[in-house]
Amino acid sequence: MFALDADPFAPETLEDPEPLHHALLAAGPVVHLPRYDVYALARYEHVHAALTDWQSFPSGAGVGLSDFRREKPWRPPSLLLEADPPRHDAPRAVLVKILGPRALRKLRDRWFAEAAELVDKVLAEPEFDAVPALAQAFPLRVFPDAVGLPPGGRENLLPYGDHAFNAFGPVNDLVAKGQPRVAELSAWVNAQCRREALAPDGFGARIWAAADHGDLTHEQAPLVVRSLLTAGVDTTVHGLAAALYAFATHPGQWRRLREQPALARVAFDEAVRWQSPVQTFFRTADRDVAIGGTVVPEGRKILMFLGAANHDPRRWHDPYTFDPSRDPSGHVGFGMGLHQCVGQHVARLEAEALLTALARRVERLELAATPRRHHNNTLRAWESLPVRVHLEKSTR
Repeated sequence: MFALDADPFAPETLEDPEPLHHALLAAGPVVHLPRYDVYALARYEHVHAALTDWQSFPSGAGVGLSDFRREKPWRPPSLLLEADPPRHDAPRAVLVKILGPRALRKLRDRWFAEAAELVDKVLAEPEFDAVPALAQAFPLRVFPDAVGLPPGGRENLLPYGDHAFNAFGPVNDLVAKGQPRVAELSAWVNAQCRREALAPDGFGARIWAAADHGDLTHEQAPLVVRSLLTAGVDTTVHGLAAALYAFATHPGQWRRLREQPALARVAFDEAVRWQSPVQTFFRTADRDVAIGGTVVPEGRKILMFLGAANHDPRRWHDPYTFDPSRDPSGHVGFGMGLHQCVGQHVARLEAEALLTALARRVERLELAATPRRHHNNTLRAWESLPVRVHLEKSTR
């Protein structure tokens, strides 16, 4: 087994993970990272297999570097992300139903209208920062509405989620940066998960109703609502920013989307594969597990590089090219298997609505200045994405 003295959470790696990904992909199926004493998987075949084998690599010990069997987590573990069957089954079944096709069909017309309204407002200026103006503004409007949150305080969701994803990594400067507000943000989020705080017709109220029906316990209900608020905003924000960056730097693909708006969903999935907003997740070996000739010992952490797997040339042709004409299905940007993102179809609908609204009005989308990355131990994100738009003459 090859050992690599590299820090996946160093600032230079978070800024540009590709050199590390190339090294990991070339080194072999399993690479030891002595800095954290973890076993790294980067090739698509092995990342996919580990994600789908929850029996060998369960999530209950945490999906970060911390081992919940030895360390107390900073918040109660997620019943979706950090639990395994049977504890995981009921919460997931409830959310699969609540976030299923019927619920999304009811939201579709409203979200398309709200996307058009936001785009009309933003396009009043020819240059703007697409991260706050679009990638953040749209999810912070429609998703909390769908959950049933009141309007006030939604700006807390982004720093809360940012800290939650930072906390999956080591205790470094990024974690320290968020630490002073953890108690305040956690208290606000927990307050939004109470039955009385939620609108009667949203996802949150339906979770509480499922508890009334016996599908969940009443102790589980607020934790399930919290899972939506923790993982349902930041990941979508960064996925949308990835798509906007992709189109701003690929004018030919933007023209193609305008000619074929039905490609919006596939283009979003390709942007998620290409940029991989969720870069890494950990699992813990439940027994000695053989991978590619190497045995990962029981109780040891594995670090799965989703971003590297999504660029593995063994699985993807020309993997570093943004190409919406390819079939991106099978990418691991939303995870895979039992713990695959339960809200991925919600994210796709948000992206379809926003990209469709933009494509109807914007003839050309381009970078207006150098974009700036936002560093997070788990997420690949943009802090700022200055863009310039050229509108259709008929829409000016």
